[in-house]
Amino acid sequence: MPRYKAIIEYDGTGLVGWQRQKEGASVQQSIEEAIVKFCGEEVRIQGAGRTDAGVHALGQVASFDLSKDHSPYTVQNAINQHLKPARIAIVDCELVDDEFSARFSATARHYLYRIINRTPRLTLDAGYAWHVRPELDHELMHKVAQNLVGKHDFSSFRAAACQAKSPVKTLTRLDITREDEEVQIRVSAPSFLHNQVRAMVGSLSFVGTGQWSERDFLAAKDAKDRQRGGPNAPPHGLYLTDVDY
Repeated sequence: MPRYKAIIEYDGTGLVGWQRQKEGASVQQSIEEAIVKFCGEEVRIQGAGRTDAGVHALGQVASFDLSKDHSPYTVQNAINQHLKPARIAIVDCELVDDEFSARFSATARHYLYRIINRTPRLTLDAGYAWHVRPELDHELMHKVAQNLVGKHDFSSFRAAACQAKSPVKTLTRLDITREDEEVQIRVSAPSFLHNQVRAMVGSLSFVGTGQWSERDFLAAKDAKDRQRGGPNAPPHGLYLTDVDY
């Protein structure tokens, strides 16, 4: 039974997220239904990360088994044909060994958060970046963000519904840069808590606008209490960009 690894790009607008839900369109369900239309097989695909409603992906990874041998090229193009008109596409597909798991074989996940920092409302980037009007000090945000790199208890940046057994995670990267009006936050880790990236970005935005000092941010982090952390940044600024194996 061949196993396939697919790299998936999607626009999360209007979707309930990656994972199949009782109500609403999800990425997982859309691909599974496209597979049924392609070859008649009902399979459950496994994703590398469960992105939330409204979150986008450039490099989500999924794995699934089919009972019959098809070339990766055929699988990719057939599924894409049946995904129309959903804004979901398999951008690469390959055969992998039976031990490969999109979720459990992953060694790192990489996210990008986009902020457009200007007064005028967004047009082309509406729905694809967070619009922040007050001036952001991205250099201070980057400096303060380095306090989160490494192994820490991220309870202050964790959703109440998070099902992870431990709030302790290890960030390997949290870089904040700016080019003209766009502030980009790039974060990497082996795994993340539910809402962790959005909660960190929301808290760091308080630093960038001067609402919080570095001391305030550290107090929120060290409190290990979600009520002390900043708000979640909107989902539409977040992108799953890549997964390492």
